[in-house]
Amino acid sequence: MRIAAKRRAGWLMSGDAYEGRGRQVRVDGVSVEVREIGRGEPIVLVPGLAGGWKLLAPLARSLAKRHRVILYNFRDESNPLSGRPARQVGDYARDLAGLIGEMGLERPTVFGVSFGGAVALEFAADHPHRLGRLVLSGVESRFRTSLASLIALRVLERFPLPSDNPFVNQFFNLFHGGRPESAAMARFVVERCWETDQGVMARRLAMLEGFDVSDRLWRVEAPTLVLAGARDVVVPAARQQALASSIAGARFESIEGAGHVGFLTHAVEAAGHVANLCRGGRTSLA
Repeated sequence: MRIAAKRRAGWLMSGDAYEGRGRQVRVDGVSVEVREIGRGEPIVLVPGLAGGWKLLAPLARSLAKRHRVILYNFRDESNPLSGRPARQVGDYARDLAGLIGEMGLERPTVFGVSFGGAVALEFAADHPHRLGRLVLSGVESRFRTSLASLIALRVLERFPLPSDNPFVNQFFNLFHGGRPESAAMARFVVERCWETDQGVMARRLAMLEGFDVSDRLWRVEAPTLVLAGARDVVVPAARQQALASSIAGARFESIEGAGHVGFLTHAVEAAGHVANLCRGGRTSLA
């Protein structure tokens, strides 16, 4: 039976989702915040453009019924005025490899969402033998600039905004692919996203303009699931299905009624698809 939207939102976003073991792990000499919940085969969740691991906590709670779920925040980024080279998506992928190594994880499942999906794809292409399974949501093999992303980048780059800005909140609401199922869910997304600095959001969005792994997808060897929201307006499901078709043996699943944050709004369904992948369910898109 499908849980009512308000009850499901309250269950997923309750304080229990934030329980677990927290610690700092050193990656390339820098501390990275890590959170763990559940037991079983490890799954590393790679966060998106904004919101950090807290935005993924409801998904982690669903996955933790069967798995040891590892959440982390991207390490602090250097000030753009420091004179050091700007970070790129590949740098985040190397951080992910370092984190997996420091934690002693042997071929874990990696689940990346949105910007984190790009990081996970880079990791899968550059370190194919260190990955057990790959799950991607809200990403494609190369970034395509849309009007919404262009407007958001220019606003974030040029205009200092107060926290909880109504204009940017409307952009965040696009992630639902339509009217959010509940006000609580919409508020949760907005509040978590605003926990990420505006300048950081802008720099990560700009990084995606140069993201392209289309010529390296042949290197991805792990069983792969591409999980798309049927109503995703940021990266349409058809483009995510094309990504799955480009990875040997990859499986594509679409979640009805879900948008770009389907991993959050439909966390139970997403966890079910991941469980099927981990049980060995794998179909080719021939």
